[in-house]
Amino acid sequence: MAEIRVPTLGESVTEATIGKWFKKAGDAVAVDEPLVELETDKVTIEVPAPAAGVLSEISVKDGETVAVGAILGQIKEGAGAAAAAKAAPAPAAKPAAPAAAAAPPAAAAAKAVDAPLAPSVRKLSAETGIDAATVPGSGKDGRVTKGDMLAAIERAAAQPVPVAAPAAAVQVRAPSPADDAAREERVRMTRLRATIAKRLKDAQNTAAMLTTFNEVDMSHVMALRSQYRDLFEKKHGVKLGFMGFFVRACVQALKEIPAVNAEIDGPDIIYKNYYHLGIAVGTEKGLVVPVVRDCDQKSLAEIEKGITDFGRRARDGSLKIDEMQGGTFTITNGGIYGSLMSTPILNAPQSGILGMHKIQERPMVIGGKVEVRPMMYLALSYDHRIVDGREAVTFLVRVKECLEEPARLVLDL
Repeated sequence: MAEIRVPTLGESVTEATIGKWFKKAGDAVAVDEPLVELETDKVTIEVPAPAAGVLSEISVKDGETVAVGAILGQIKEGAGAAAAAKAAPAPAAKPAAPAAAAAPPAAAAAKAVDAPLAPSVRKLSAETGIDAATVPGSGKDGRVTKGDMLAAIERAAAQPVPVAAPAAAVQVRAPSPADDAAREERVRMTRLRATIAKRLKDAQNTAAMLTTFNEVDMSHVMALRSQYRDLFEKKHGVKLGFMGFFVRACVQALKEIPAVNAEIDGPDIIYKNYYHLGIAVGTEKGLVVPVVRDCDQKSLAEIEKGITDFGRRARDGSLKIDEMQGGTFTITNGGIYGSLMSTPILNAPQSGILGMHKIQERPMVIGGKVEVRPMMYLALSYDHRIVDGREAVTFLVRVKECLEEPARLVLDL
């Protein structure tokens, strides 16, 4: 028998949620064939079959939370087993299942008590005060899953609360009128969406976050891009976009204002003498931030190639976990959706994030005359615990200067 286990998920990722099984018990499988989809707080990954044979057992159901190294199922190895699976009904292939189902309730309960609780279950129990031992388990051998705990929390929150009791730990909306409720759809948040929500709120609660604004005249960058677009694409095999210019401009500014490229670690400030820039990408499942590393050592073409590749793979769901870790600063572009102005939220533990916006023609006074120029609002959100207002404003001015005079990027000015 070959065991199907949760693989190592990357730095700081200790558990995942079962997204869906691609196979059912009794199905024949080939080696390296995708068997199950796991959702982590960063990416969705597929677990391949470690051997060829028959999927003889599925140990965890869709929606359950599992730790790194946990057993997901078993494969009965060998081509003969695969042929038997095709010839025989699935129940006959695993005679042990009925016996397990017929086990006395007391024995199953004992197994559930002895089995260690999943980290997510322990965390929810500690946060809400609900004893996991009192929650009916729907997992294997009666284990309590994260879904069971969330359902118990919702039931507890829906109960009448005495006036003297403390406020409920979980925010629950008031019931909708019957006519409205019939037209509503309740869908559990994906692990990625729930993690995004938690981290954004943690960033607001932890950092002393402020935002400073400026605007940049994009005339010169647009002219440069228009002039060399075809030649650039022909030579480098990638389109010349705006993001590469912004990455180079941010690197210049980060070198001058190192606090924006630093982070707080307890009583210390860690200044980073490298420039790994995260580029926020919107996908159907939520926002992900792949990291282009060592941007100070890359050419404009290399940066554009990295951004293009990450954007494509983010939308395909094929990004690796380590490709979204280690960023020192983030750029997000709401302009592609038509945003004219916004205040981006920090990507903790980073101390700065630059928000790009829609390019819009506006009347500007140039040399005493009114001219129409393509303008973009820039927003820098920063952690005021480590970045002073003077440094934040200076950083944004340097970005503006580099974009309005692209020669600065070439001359390192």
